[in-house]
Amino acid sequence: MSAPLLSIDDLRVCFNGTLAVDGVSLDIHAGERVALVGESGSGKSVTALSILRLVRDAETTGAIRFDGQDLLARSEREMRGLRGSDIAMIFQEPMTALNPLYTVGDQIGETIQLHDGASPREARQRAITLLERTGIGEPHRRVDSYPHQLSGGQRQRVMIAMALACRPRFLLADEPATALVATIHAQIVDLLLELQRDEAEKRGMAVLLITHDLNLVKRFAQRVAVMEKGVLVESGATDAIFEAPQHAYTQRLLASRPKRTVLPVMPIAPTLLDAKQITVDYPTRLPGFEGWFRRGRFKAVDDVSLSVRQGETLGIVGESGSGKSTLAMALLGLQRISTGTVTFQGRALGEYRGREQTALRSNMQVVFQDPFSSLSPRQTVERIVGEGLALHRPELDAAARAAKVLAVLREVGMDRTALTRYPHEFSGGQRQRIAIARALVLEPSILIFDEPTSALDVSIQTQILALLADIQKKHNLGYVFISHDLQVIGAIAHRVAVMRNGIVVETGEVENIFSNPLEEYTRKLLRAALES
Repeated sequence: MSAPLLSIDDLRVCFNGTLAVDGVSLDIHAGERVALVGESGSGKSVTALSILRLVRDAETTGAIRFDGQDLLARSEREMRGLRGSDIAMIFQEPMTALNPLYTVGDQIGETIQLHDGASPREARQRAITLLERTGIGEPHRRVDSYPHQLSGGQRQRVMIAMALACRPRFLLADEPATALVATIHAQIVDLLLELQRDEAEKRGMAVLLITHDLNLVKRFAQRVAVMEKGVLVESGATDAIFEAPQHAYTQRLLASRPKRTVLPVMPIAPTLLDAKQITVDYPTRLPGFEGWFRRGRFKAVDDVSLSVRQGETLGIVGESGSGKSTLAMALLGLQRISTGTVTFQGRALGEYRGREQTALRSNMQVVFQDPFSSLSPRQTVERIVGEGLALHRPELDAAARAAKVLAVLREVGMDRTALTRYPHEFSGGQRQRIAIARALVLEPSILIFDEPTSALDVSIQTQILALLADIQKKHNLGYVFISHDLQVIGAIAHRVAVMRNGIVVETGEVENIFSNPLEEYTRKLLRAALES
């Protein structure tokens, strides 16, 4: 067999005396597709980032050889020439990886100009083509969009386009389909397979996929490596690992599936949140000559009505860009509503003023899709989780606040060692749990979750969903749960609303919608979820 394209030999990465990666060795040959799986905090992403020398403030030993040359011995200037050209990476959290001050077209084009020497005009055209290939609608318009103007799934596809721009020989894909609904998820997997096979024939491009999505692994990877607590515990051909896993940890991962955890809602349960005929629209420039004189209107949310009762979970599903997150912000009063009303416990949000508005904020909490961008990088976990207590619970002294922060961290599966650490020291899944703890610490009446489990592997998803169900049962909370994962919605929601292009096309009890959907769009989502 020929020499491997990438060879990791006895890699150890240590942060302040703690081994995050402990003796990992892995070979990847040209044209291969290898998946690296494991729970949050297992060391997957640290291993991947070490290949590109993007791990800071850590002691790294061992060897990482690309095409026979040790990357750990290369200068930073040499690594800059390598990153994005021969080795590219799709990052897990696109909102923090994309520059908010530049359009996505400029950011994709910059890579093409830097490594391929293309002209700005040529780079822009190639950026449009890449956006189209990664499934973004209206690429000629979206090329001039800024990251905040795109949905989470669209931003993830921009990252994929950027990584593939210079046709790398080795692609690191860190959760490339995390934020995508099942239909787009399937398209992205097919796209990556198509591009990898095409580039494998031309340049021998190999892919290392880092993911918690076992269905994606089974469909995409030829070999699988399993990590637990920084150690590579098992590796082998994908079929062999899935059919006859040898290690107990691998067996537990494969057996994990979200389970339905909801209890019936009391018939007399009052309505906590009620939205009637909500519309959110934005001015847009019309195409052609007319655009110089008139503005059009883009409806992100179009005439949506829904309600959430005490103790009830309303699931909201739909493809990326369907308006789910915009609707969530409107329900929280964080997004201007063009028409319609949102009421909390019988009062319109606009009627709350002063101290009442402050109290309202403590009663309505949110867990965002991207925990890294919503957690302050300059504050410790204790400060982040306890910040709301300092504002909304001034009667608590420092000791009482500290005790409450520790208690809620333990509820989400973390211990006191997290208190003095910063967000960048945690994995994506661990950061999501910190974000959940921050929302729960104020004991709100209603929680809005925007993809809270998207960064979690299946075993941790199951734990978090069970935790949220227990908290809902204990405090009789109302949940609005936005997710692209229909298995997750099926496990936690009582009712579900299906969104497409800003409109709720179908709503009803989860069992009814999942077993007998009326709309073809809903049936398409369900088919894609089963196939992915």
